[in-house]
Amino acid sequence: MREPERVIGALPDEAATRRAAADLARVLQARAPAAFFLTLEGELGAGKTTFVRGLVEGLGIRGPVRSPTYTLLETYEAGSHRLHHLDWYRLADPAELEALAFRELLGPGQWVVVEWPERAPAIAAQADLAISLGYAPAGRALAAVGRTPEGSKVAADWMRKTA
Repeated sequence: MREPERVIGALPDEAATRRAAADLARVLQARAPAAFFLTLEGELGAGKTTFVRGLVEGLGIRGPVRSPTYTLLETYEAGSHRLHHLDWYRLADPAELEALAFRELLGPGQWVVVEWPERAPAIAAQADLAISLGYAPAGRALAAVGRTPEGSKVAADWMRKTA
């Protein structure tokens, strides 16, 4: 049985998607969890990479934000943390994550964002926060659920910020 989703709201356009992500970035900065793992689920074109762009911008990181579709991993310096953006779309087998040293990415000082978590569901289930982006009549819909105590706290703070 799938866990209930907590809807954050509607995202009428790309700017709204980036603002919602920037709000999450500010919550992460304020809470400063030592490590944080979040997943982004959604169909092609649903706004996952746009969301990551907003997250990176919200952390105050300047410069291009590339989709890691072909590189599998892009890393950004965010103060005392590193933000790792992964795209699992091209994974043939979850065992390939060992070659990326994925376990080490989950350590202290590391924040990890994964697109296409359904390609390695057992690993994705360990995420602190799971976010879904989907098509809606006017733009996109955003839903999120905390899967760990820290993830639930971040989600609650984020919801208050975006309300």
